[in-house]
Amino acid sequence: MNIEQIYTGCLAQGAYYIESNGEAAIIDPLRESAPYIEKAEKDGAKIKYIFETHFHADFVSGHVDLAEKTGATIVYGPGAKTDFKMHEATDGEIFEIGDIKIKVLHTPGHTLESTTYLLLDKEGNEKAIFSGDTLFIGDVGRPDLAQKAGKITQEDLAGMLFDSLRNKIMTLPDDVVVYPAHGAGSACGKNMSKETTDLLGNQKKNNYALRADMTKEEFIAEVTDGLLPPPQYFAQNVAMNKSADTSGLDKILEKGNVGLDVETFEAMANHEGAIVLDTRHQNEFVKEHIPNSIFIGIDGSFAPWVGALIPDLQQPIIFIAEEGREEEIVTRLSRVGYDNTLGYLKGGVSAWKAAGKETDSLKSIPASEFATELKSGGLTVLDVRKPTEFQSEHVENAQNFPLDFINDNFDELDKDQTYHVHCAGGYRSVIAASIMKSRGIHNLVDIAGGFKAITETDIPRTDYVCPTTLK
Repeated sequence: MNIEQIYTGCLAQGAYYIESNGEAAIIDPLRESAPYIEKAEKDGAKIKYIFETHFHADFVSGHVDLAEKTGATIVYGPGAKTDFKMHEATDGEIFEIGDIKIKVLHTPGHTLESTTYLLLDKEGNEKAIFSGDTLFIGDVGRPDLAQKAGKITQEDLAGMLFDSLRNKIMTLPDDVVVYPAHGAGSACGKNMSKETTDLLGNQKKNNYALRADMTKEEFIAEVTDGLLPPPQYFAQNVAMNKSADTSGLDKILEKGNVGLDVETFEAMANHEGAIVLDTRHQNEFVKEHIPNSIFIGIDGSFAPWVGALIPDLQQPIIFIAEEGREEEIVTRLSRVGYDNTLGYLKGGVSAWKAAGKETDSLKSIPASEFATELKSGGLTVLDVRKPTEFQSEHVENAQNFPLDFINDNFDELDKDQTYHVHCAGGYRSVIAASIMKSRGIHNLVDIAGGFKAITETDIPRTDYVCPTTLK
């Protein structure tokens, strides 16, 4: 028996490859099917099942494409309804894969169809659970994504999750290995560990949501406390994961991994409504970029930030990239449902300049210079970190303007005002500044190195939550 966790850091997502005696199963696959097919071919195995723990909101699964290419059966838990052919499992149903078995444990709460898959070895011993978004390492799934107005509330779902954990998960042996769908950085939970697997016994001791003396009322209050609104693309990804019409990655790459000359690129931006997405490092964007382009660097949490900030999954996108990373960018955009990528600028910014086109830049200063300017007074400081980060500690008199909600709060900004902008380390502040510049706010100063660099100066800081927090 072979169990392999295939972890994707950008999405903080774990897919799983399980092989036994020439048969294989994939759990929660990403959009690209090739890695799973290649693993099975290397093992001389046939992919028999594709198990989905629930309808994912934070990424588009590759289950339909993978099933078409391998003949595997797609399996969802009880209550799941899709536009494509799949097997709706019953609670307790058993699936055989070589010498091992997978048992279905219906564990509603994160969503109604949420299911945990229990692995039994060839002797019938309970060895591991693939818990999806039901149980994370150090946390549990958020219970607000499957709310339905007038029918079911987040409190109802949290109550279901409490019962699922107590009746289906916590009754399992302590030496069962927990393989969750996500780790730290995912928006599907609140406070996940950086670890991506653990023994169930350790979780029973250390996970706040699995306290033995916890009442259902306490559980509901704790798991619903402090939930931020989910990213806007979540509902759209769920719809795509239920649809039979979702394109495979091959077609998306054929359309999007295409080099464009300067004239074509400019025409698409000016006349076809395409967003120009600059995916280089933030330092390169700061020095020089195409006017009105949006920065979201490929080496940060690229796909989740695209999903959070570009409202329409059908938005045409053209992009600037480091040479050799073009296919990676189209792939990572597709993972969160942005399938309308139309190509990249051949030669990048250098080609743009060689064609006589203007470029723009973003003023950026070190934290030491910011400290000097701040002493003279009169600066308006925008801290674009999350509210929880801001509440922990921030520059005195700074305004919290979370990047997550910039589209909702943009009208709060004054185009005639000069803003000094920072985040934690310099990535998010450049994203925010690029959006502001693209919408006509040009009096901007980025603080290089962000709050980490600020803490190395004598700039006054406080943990007081000032009333200028926008959301």
